[in-house]
Amino acid sequence: MPPTRVPAAVPILVAHLGDGAALPGPLADLGDWLAGSSRLRAFVDAHRDKIRKKVRGATSEGARLDLWAEFRVATRLLADRRIDLAFEAYGAGNRGPDYTATYRAGRPFNLEVTRRHGPAADGLERTILGKLRQLPPSRANVLVVAVDDAVDAPPDPLATMRALRARADRHDDAWFAAHGFADASTFHHGVLRLSAVIVWTEHLGGRSLAVAWSNPGARIALEPAAMRAVVAALGDAAA
Repeated sequence: MPPTRVPAAVPILVAHLGDGAALPGPLADLGDWLAGSSRLRAFVDAHRDKIRKKVRGATSEGARLDLWAEFRVATRLLADRRIDLAFEAYGAGNRGPDYTATYRAGRPFNLEVTRRHGPAADGLERTILGKLRQLPPSRANVLVVAVDDAVDAPPDPLATMRALRARADRHDDAWFAAHGFADASTFHHGVLRLSAVIVWTEHLGGRSLAVAWSNPGARIALEPAAMRAVVAALGDAAA
């Protein structure tokens, strides 16, 4: 079988992103992803300087894994030609979501990618809470949480969101204050901006799995067809 031809643009892009050196640690995977996707190459080329800055800033293994998850999500979404992505549409350095996406030229929605920090459900709680404050109010907001250590399947975010809502309904202001919110009411207002949570893993024998929760109380809901397409792109399923 002849070797796969690597497009000439790939080593040029990789050299640019790595400032002339090999991409560090898990980010080395980006070269293979670029070789396999013309849409990803166009996306990375359009944002090459911003991406290079992010690679420079990822000096720890954890930061590189965070960036790996961010670019892997972009790779998977761009494999669906019905989905278009804009990178840091709110401006580099601002606390806005990583991507703004559109499905079939429909209404744009924001998509923030992060990794679960800490084990099990409490780590998922902290991760979701840590992102609520940077969700803009003007669009649907989807949070994708990458889970590195799932054994059978990623955890269902429904249980986590129910637990958080139960705490808020009990007015557990001290608990929310310890997690960065003024009180339970502030959490209630913040969660209205969250349209959906998708917990995702790609560490199960090469498989990729995604479990989603849609917020029935969100101010701006994500269109169901767009939600199905995103979950399918992340979870090795057909939309």
